[in-house]
Amino acid sequence: MIMYKAFQQHLQNQLDAISSDGLMKTERIITSPQSAAITLSNGSTVLNFCANNYLGLSDNPQIKAAAVQAIERYGYGMSSVRFICGTTDLHKALEATIAGYFGTEDTILYAACFDANGGVFEPLLTEEDAIISDTLNHASIIDGVRLCKAQRYKYNNADMVDLETQLTAASKARFRLIVTDGVFSMDGNTCPLDKILSLSEKYNAMIMVDESHSAGVVGRTGGGVTEHYNAKGQVEIITGTLGKAFGGAIGGFTTGKKEIIEVLRQKSRPYLFSNSIPPMVAAAGIEAFNLLSHSNELQEKLHHNTERFVSAMLTAGFNIKPTTSAICAVMLFDAKLSAKFAELLLSRGIYVRSFSFPVVPRDQARIRVQLSAAHSTEHILHAISAFIEVGKFLKVI
Repeated sequence: MIMYKAFQQHLQNQLDAISSDGLMKTERIITSPQSAAITLSNGSTVLNFCANNYLGLSDNPQIKAAAVQAIERYGYGMSSVRFICGTTDLHKALEATIAGYFGTEDTILYAACFDANGGVFEPLLTEEDAIISDTLNHASIIDGVRLCKAQRYKYNNADMVDLETQLTAASKARFRLIVTDGVFSMDGNTCPLDKILSLSEKYNAMIMVDESHSAGVVGRTGGGVTEHYNAKGQVEIITGTLGKAFGGAIGGFTTGKKEIIEVLRQKSRPYLFSNSIPPMVAAAGIEAFNLLSHSNELQEKLHHNTERFVSAMLTAGFNIKPTTSAICAVMLFDAKLSAKFAELLLSRGIYVRSFSFPVVPRDQARIRVQLSAAHSTEHILHAISAFIEVGKFLKVI
């Protein structure tokens, strides 16, 4: 206990510093299904503009029905990892469905995309190899790379000149893997996959794309950046999640070349040592992909909503990061200002969150707005009006 008293004070000092810097993160409690309009624990109903619910499928009746039917047939969970007794026909069907959606050869499921990214590098690459990673890649990619002994190179976000420089520096490695997010989650920009493909050919490198924020969103049918750049089947590794556009529950995946997937089944630690996703999640995931295979209506509405919001915000004078996705980063730079802005928006019925260090670099605080196909025109106009009102009050515009 004596040792903990000193450690306790050490931790409290950190928490006090986080709070005084305006960086303290608190949870708001939701008491309704995830949708465009949600209910908070204080009884208020607000419009949600910060969910990854891009296609509005989190409360979709058909997806819920698929989950209910699966829980009745298969029970609540598998109580096992996949290779022991944790594989049902639903797991295999979902893996095949994902491979078909992305035009790949095989798929392996994980509990989350964080696990997929954490478990992809170490089984495949050694100190003889090189990973060339975009500086704005997701934290899960960064952590996954740390677990691998491969040589590490970083290139500036979407900077193809710097990527070529790093590929040259890595030229003596046995195998080279370029790693990039499809859509960068804090800025909303899309990776220039066409140019990355050209450089991969020139320097004999493989490519891995994390499609978590791009699958279901980018591309004519929501097929992600590989569809957007007409490059289906040309990328060796794709990782992604079921927890965003595809219903918003849990579950991640790696899909790609069949030999890569088979090695991951044999050696990827998060796969070997974590429980299977529940059958109800697998069934709901299959239903989500099936819904999207029959219509582009949700993608078209999402793109329309995004264009309307971004155009109006730029016209109003807000500093917006260039975006080619459903993510709109409203730059406020100062953490305390950003937190205050979000609180004032909540009082006007708009639920958003302030993002500040360490989620984004210091002095790059922002409100990340995420549009959804579930938002109506009235929802969009209400949000724009609230942003303008608060922006003028705080002298941001």
